[in-house]
Amino acid sequence: MDILISNADARPIYEQIASQIKSLIMTGALQAGDALPSMRLLAKELRISVITTKRAYEELEQEGFLETVTGKGSFVAARNTALIRESQLHLAQEHLEKAVSVAKSGGISLPELTEMLKLLYEGE
Repeated sequence: MDILISNADARPIYEQIASQIKSLIMTGALQAGDALPSMRLLAKELRISVITTKRAYEELEQEGFLETVTGKGSFVAARNTALIRESQLHLAQEHLEKAVSVAKSGGISLPELTEMLKLLYEGE
């Protein structure tokens, strides 16, 4: 499992980890039942604190992406990917509604906003 941490990213490290694991699950690179590296192993590989990996795993578990079995580790939860995608679409819509509101109040045109979104999306 390749996870890249960027100091240039404004998000906290645990969010970067959680986001990348979610992406791996959504794209099918990680399937239901697949084991994730232990929190300690992942922390060692990324050269970060175990507390940080623990927080990422806990967030993923709260959102239903992971299941943790005491003594065995963390595994990709068996969830309906369509339901997960719908949840992500809803979240994206909420953020876009805020962006549209800010753009309108700042006099940013739809073509300018569209170009900004395109650049941001392709830059990820």
